[in-house]
Order: sequence, then C-alpha cells, then structure tokens
Amino acid sequence: MIIGVLKEIKVAENRVCMTPAGVEVMTQHKHQVLVEKNAGLGSGFTDSAYQEAGATIIDTAAEIFSRAEMVMHVKEPQPQEYPLIRKDQIVFTYLHLAADEKQTKALIEAGSVNIAYETIQKKDGSLPLLTPMSEVAGRMAAQEGAKYLQMNTGGRGILLGGVPGVEPGNVVVIGGGVVGINAARIACGLGAKVYLLDTNLDRLRYLSEIMPSNCFPVMSTRPKLRELLKEADLVIGAVLIPGAKAPKVVTRDMLKDMKQGAVMVDVAIDQGGCFETSKATTHTEPTYIIDGVVHYCVANMPGAVAKTSTLALTNATLAYALQIADKGWKKACQDNEEIRLGVNVVAGKVTFKGVAEAFGLEYTPIESFLK
Repeated sequence: MIIGVLKEIKVAENRVCMTPAGVEVMTQHKHQVLVEKNAGLGSGFTDSAYQEAGATIIDTAAEIFSRAEMVMHVKEPQPQEYPLIRKDQIVFTYLHLAADEKQTKALIEAGSVNIAYETIQKKDGSLPLLTPMSEVAGRMAAQEGAKYLQMNTGGRGILLGGVPGVEPGNVVVIGGGVVGINAARIACGLGAKVYLLDTNLDRLRYLSEIMPSNCFPVMSTRPKLRELLKEADLVIGAVLIPGAKAPKVVTRDMLKDMKQGAVMVDVAIDQGGCFETSKATTHTEPTYIIDGVVHYCVANMPGAVAKTSTLALTNATLAYALQIADKGWKKACQDNEEIRLGVNVVAGKVTFKGVAEAFGLEYTPIESFLK
C-alpha cells in the first residue's frame, strides 16, 4: 500500500502522525511511505531521517493525496484539504466528527473511507488511540490551569499549592476517566485540594484507592457540582462519550456563582465541549473570559508538547495502521473489531451511530460494507 504522511496545518500543531521508526516498520512490510516535506520538524524529525528509514519526501500535500491509498494525519483534515480527498481513499486520523458537521458532510461527499483514532475501541471499553493523548491533555490541563490562575494571564492570582500558612487552591475535575485521573494527579502533585467527580460508584471506589490523600472522589450530581463550583479556583472538564458529542455539564447560569478570575479548562472541546460557554480556541489565542471566568478551550492541547505527544501517539497508532496497510481496510475490519469500531464514514454513508445521531443523518452499520 502507498501511505501518505501529511504535515499538520492546524494552528500551532507540531505533531506528526508517524516517526521515522514507524516508516522503517512500514517499509519492512513492503509498503511505500510518502512523507510531506518538513512534516516531522516540529517533533524533532528531519526529512533526512525519514529518507534513511525508507520514505520518499514529497513537496506538497496535494501530491500525497493524489498518490496515496491511505493518508494519515494527527488532527482532522482542514477545509482546504477536503477537495483533495479521493473516493475510496483511506483517511486515518483523529476526526471528532460528532462535533463537526462541516467536516462530516465533506467526508460524505468525498466518498472516502474514514477511520477515526478516537473511536477505535477495545472490548473492555478503553480507547487505545485516544488514551495517550488523553494522558497528555489531562496533565497539561492542570499545568495550563495553574498558569492561567496567575493575575498576569487574567486569573485570580492563586498559587494552586499554596504556601505554609496559606491554604492551597481548590480544583474540581469533572470525569474520572483517563483525562480526569491525569489532571487530578498533577493538581494533587502541585499541592491543591482536588475534587474528582464521576457518576459511576464502582469507579469512585477505584479512584478512592489509587488517588493521593488530597484528592477526594465525589459522586457527580447537579447540586453537588453547583456547590463545588462556588469554591473552585480551577475547573477541568474531562467528560467523554466515545464518538458522540460531549454533554454540557456546566451551564451558563452556574458561572454567576463562581469566583471572579477562576479558570475553566475544557479538555472535551474536541467533542464539542462539556461547558455550555465553551468555544474552541488555539494555542495562539488560548483563552477568553465570560462572566469573569477565564475559559481555556484549546482543541489540540498536546500539540504544544509535540515531541512527547508524537512519540506517545505513534506508539499506539502504528500497529493499527500496519494492519490496515497489510490487509486493506475491509479485511482489517473483519479480523479486528477494534478497527471496525473506528470506521465513521464510508462511501458517503455514516457508519458510526454517535455521528449520525449528532446531525440527524442516516446510520448505516459498517457490516453492510464487509459482507
């Protein structure tokens, strides 16, 4: 198979979807890898490193789209790329379609085979290609939240860990999954008092056993959330419904009871955000203020720590990309249910129920394409 590794063009996105080591594995399996010029520079990988691994360097994205049978990105295709996607071409990347109607319709029109990293799912419900970036984003959420609590960035002027004689800051983390655990751990490590909310009692028991003593797992209810928000210095939204739009757990009316200069970090923004007042921001303009509350809603947080993120992501994606390349997407789906769950749009049909429901589109089970 001819595989195209595209340069990321989203604002301040420095990750790359395949390392030179990944290229070497692909070429060992007799696949041809086309890498867009300078695609790896943001993550510390030169064109010469890719060439030494067996890749061919291509000057433009347009040529890669015209030649490759499977194109790979980290982030979703951008509007200028929509016309370049060919019928039956495999697009393998993060898509987050349930929060992006424009992209969904563009991929339907393209007639391509669109496999989303974030909906590949194991039998135990875990999301192996979302997990590494959730780990990064969760840790960054606490780090960025601490920074924007500084007065020079619009915050309350709170040091999360406090100092002797001064109480630490209060952190509320909504969602006890991968993002939530990582955010809470970093906030705890900074010395904050952390409340970690979830709706699953078994999960809360587990969190009570593994989290530090300054983390307090709490059953998430609307009244409890309102109570905690009043005292919160930092709120981290970490709610996820795989492949579907995130629920709005913090409403606009709740902001009026929050402290002026409190910070809200919405890690669920890729799926539409879990705060009613969330709107996607970029690393160049990461925050805005509503009702005196600082909102940080960067849709590609891990892109700011590209070297760490690229290695973590490609450690997870390569095995799946290799299966698709070795077998073709249909056989890979037949042999591996995890990949089958990753297919969101095929030949103009929506094959992931959460995406279809988000926009009132017809849902077509992927099995109809595999018979």
